[in-house]
Amino acid sequence: MRHPTAKWSQRSDKIFFTIELPDAKDVKLKLEPEGKFIFSATKDGVPYEIDIDLADKVNAEESKVNVGVRSIVYVIQKSEKKWWTRLLKQEGKPPSFLKVDWDRWVDEEDEDTGLDLDNMDFSKLNMGGDDDLDMDDLGSDEDDTVQSKD
Repeated sequence: MRHPTAKWSQRSDKIFFTIELPDAKDVKLKLEPEGKFIFSATKDGVPYEIDIDLADKVNAEESKVNVGVRSIVYVIQKSEKKWWTRLLKQEGKPPSFLKVDWDRWVDEEDEDTGLDLDNMDFSKLNMGGDDDLDMDDLGSDEDDTVQSKD
């Protein structure tokens, strides 16, 4: 069996676990309360699997999964709101297929800043741009220059 690349990040209350396997077929996922996570799928007839023990207990009923065309994203609810020191129960170097998801990573001390960027719709923000700027409104540089007296 092969292992697809998987990325993870965390908040105090959840784990974001992304399995990168575009066009996966026959996707099967199992998450048990004690932290057992099992994934299997095929791609182009080749079987893939992940079988890991998470560092702590989880709330399997409150966890959510989205099986997309390019990846499978599992938002795993922790049973207790606390930061984990690692993803896996086993100590030592994690398997080579498991990577940190730096795009979603938030440091523990930065979590309580009040900004929830995970659910923010940036398309609704009017960030402005060059087409909002009228060059005639800026005036000329000649009017703003100050002559120095020697």
